[in-house]
Amino acid sequence: MDILKMGAELLSQKLGANADTIMPALSALLGDGEGNVDLAGLATKMMSSGDLGGVVSSWLGDGENKNISPEWVTSLLGEGKLAEFAAKIGVDTGAAASGLADVLPQMVDKASSGGSLLESAGGVGGLMGMAKKFF
Repeated sequence: MDILKMGAELLSQKLGANADTIMPALSALLGDGEGNVDLAGLATKMMSSGDLGGVVSSWLGDGENKNISPEWVTSLLGEGKLAEFAAKIGVDTGAAASGLADVLPQMVDKASSGGSLLESAGGVGGLMGMAKKFF
């Protein structure tokens, strides 16, 4: 299943919003500007934060996914982008952040299943190398 579609369906179930409305909004929120969901970029950004490095590592691995708080989602994505996403799907920003906190780990986990997300970023070492650019 397409990662974007999966995320939209999970958010639809969680928030009660229409998945067809969520898909373009989620694409805009997590996109690279070219219509592609950039989960590798999100993982890299998380790796650059000492607090979230272990969290994203759990999402990339085969074990249990660690939780991320709605507050960290807001910080990670930015209040403005999150508010815009929430408005597009018809929920408040708190609900959007909470929904994304539940869904993002599943999206990254699914995208990294079999290594495709890690491979696109050059493996864990590649993610760490990209994260160092932020410092």
